[in-house]
Amino acid sequence: MEKEAFVTIRKKLNRTQKQLAELLGVSLKAIHSYEQGWRKIPLHIERQLWFLIYQKKNQTGKKLQPCWERKSCEMKDECPAWEFQCGDMCWFVCGTKCDCTKDIDVRDKMEICRKCKILKTLLK
Repeated sequence: MEKEAFVTIRKKLNRTQKQLAELLGVSLKAIHSYEQGWRKIPLHIERQLWFLIYQKKNQTGKKLQPCWERKSCEMKDECPAWEFQCGDMCWFVCGTKCDCTKDIDVRDKMEICRKCKILKTLLK
């Protein structure tokens, strides 16, 4: 995750740096370091941020379109996103069957998901 996305999400969550530090269970200094680009944002922090912004967006009542509809997926019956009916959170679920994320580890998956329109929808 780039520092700009981190700051954007913090602002969309309507949190100060101190409030976000408390919410994520990290120090204020860590938040400063992430936002300045001095420290790489750990994957577990990134995923937690995406989850929080997803929950915030979900509170609006507008249902997000699931990945299998957006991507016209032919493998949805084998996919955990379909099994657990969380196609709007496919970026959070490991083991998805999308052509682009099939059989790769979670770090590589997040690299791909960051560029995907499903995840990018959360920043709009």
